[in-house]
Amino acid sequence: MTTTVDLAPLLHRVGAGALDWLDAHREQFRAGDPALTPPDLVKSRFKQIGELGLVGRILIREGVAGSQQAVQIENLLDFVWREGLHGGTLLNWLQRDEPFSPIPMELYVPFRELGYRNPALEEHIRLVSRTTSWQVLEGPPNRRLGLSRFEARAGLTPGTSAEQAAAHTWLGHTPEPWSADSHMAYAVTHTVFHLTDWGRRPERLPAALGEYLRLWLPAWTDEWAAARHWDLLGELLVVDACLPVPALDPGVWQRYAAAQQPEGAMPARGAMPEGDTEEVFEAVHHPTIVALFASTMAVSRAMSALSPPGP
Repeated sequence: MTTTVDLAPLLHRVGAGALDWLDAHREQFRAGDPALTPPDLVKSRFKQIGELGLVGRILIREGVAGSQQAVQIENLLDFVWREGLHGGTLLNWLQRDEPFSPIPMELYVPFRELGYRNPALEEHIRLVSRTTSWQVLEGPPNRRLGLSRFEARAGLTPGTSAEQAAAHTWLGHTPEPWSADSHMAYAVTHTVFHLTDWGRRPERLPAALGEYLRLWLPAWTDEWAAARHWDLLGELLVVDACLPVPALDPGVWQRYAAAQQPEGAMPARGAMPEGDTEEVFEAVHHPTIVALFASTMAVSRAMSALSPPGP
């Protein structure tokens, strides 16, 4: 029988491999210069930069990476801030182009928490967040929940409380578990991420939602593992690590780890895609970032389970 002790090296290996691949492809995290690159192309690259910043911040926060990985992620995030976002000036450009978009704030918050600052962007966010248009931005309930949490992290007053937003999500209604298609499953993962501050505060997950996930998450992970939907499976494994008592199922983790490529990339679904470097990066950067996230949270929770209680 595989124990948490036995599983720990595999959990770490998944994250270390994912980080190696992301670091090796750091040049792909440049958004570009709007004066030289079509603006829509620049905007399309913000998502991957934001995802890396968010998960990199979590890796540093949890403090469970080895010394090599700790230096590696710090250097990678420094590169992304300087070269990818031009020290935040690209976020200023986006805010000027789309004054009421919350995306610059969402991308900025993790970097700000790491000590990177852009005062002009902060001032613009403070001003625009006071407008009615900002307060009534439309979107799915789990998106509204995310905005509420990012506003709080940015030092702003949330337009909607996290409790109100969560109550309107799919998960907040604890529907029939067999109705959770992939779209709804992704919504579940982000509802949990936002409620628990991306895994930092598992106790913030309402008890009824925690019990619902304890009962049904194993069935969902089995289903998506069988479907070889590695991207969604990775996010569901993060959800498991956000529960008050995570399962850290060895069988599911072994199937997930087996899908990872020798160089560290994680395919989104099925086998690794083929093509030129840019095409492959576009196809697998998100599931690889998710693999880093899942590994970090699982290692952290596994180590917590193994640590003796304090005096």
